[in-house]
Amino acid sequence: MKKFIIILFSIIISFGNFAFADGDLWDSYGDTNIYGQKPVSDQEFEQALDSKKGKKKRDKNIPKGESYRQSNETDAIINSSRELPVVLIPLSLKMQDGSIIPIGHYQVEGVKENGQTYLKLYQAHYVIAKLPATETNDDFNEPSINFAKIIPHGENHVELVFGNVNFNAYTVIDIAE
Repeated sequence: MKKFIIILFSIIISFGNFAFADGDLWDSYGDTNIYGQKPVSDQEFEQALDSKKGKKKRDKNIPKGESYRQSNETDAIINSSRELPVVLIPLSLKMQDGSIIPIGHYQVEGVKENGQTYLKLYQAHYVIAKLPATETNDDFNEPSINFAKIIPHGENHVELVFGNVNFNAYTVIDIAE
């Protein structure tokens, strides 16, 4: 009876192994085209290596189509010059042509037109005043690059000072009575 059980188990195990091994990797053993791969010749391999040698890796941090800048500080300085500084004019001012600049907050833009320097005062995208100014190298002891402020200049005058990345300028304006 022992022999019969041993023979029976050996038959079951041998047929069972054939069923488990059906369709596995060893069915195609010795085939050069196992997973659809084609053999590569030495010449094709050398061509692939040569094509990769000539190309330089592109830095992924630099966006396509934009110029390279040295640092983030450069971006901050360039962007700060686009933002116009705001100045509070606490009293009515009289321009040279007799018009009045009323009390209020103004954005100040310094421009050079036809060799002249001007300070433009804006409110809500409208030019309220265009004042002739004098360009200077003085930074008026301001800690920032982009600034505008009002400084008292005698009893009847105030001085509007302006500075940005391109130039610094000032103008003296009469106080309206």
